[in-house]
Amino acid sequence: MAPSLLQSFLSPSRNWFARQHCKAISNRLRKYGLRYDDLYDPKEDLDIKEALSRLPREIVLARNQRLKRAMDLSMKHEYLPLDLQAKQTPFRGYLQDMLALVKKERAEREALGALPLYQRTIP
Repeated sequence: MAPSLLQSFLSPSRNWFARQHCKAISNRLRKYGLRYDDLYDPKEDLDIKEALSRLPREIVLARNQRLKRAMDLSMKHEYLPLDLQAKQTPFRGYLQDMLALVKKERAEREALGALPLYQRTIP
């Protein structure tokens, strides 16, 4: 009972507050031309760093370009023009599938007692 209640509370399709939160995040990301997956920091989680290294080069370059544009707009205290904001797709993911694969592989390696692919220390 409790997990289903929690899931319904957090589901944007069922909860008005969750929908408003998603809308606010979407509006904020559109203003800078970002996607939600761009917010993941590879310095904070080595699984994200590994997932980004496995993605095609074009996707990583597009991500870096979006981040540079967002930083530039932020420094100038400006937003994207409204016509470009309308074209943005903030919740179109590109990282989640690869991240899930990396986490699954890491869990499998740990279950087998193998050495990790990378040292899991955050600098």
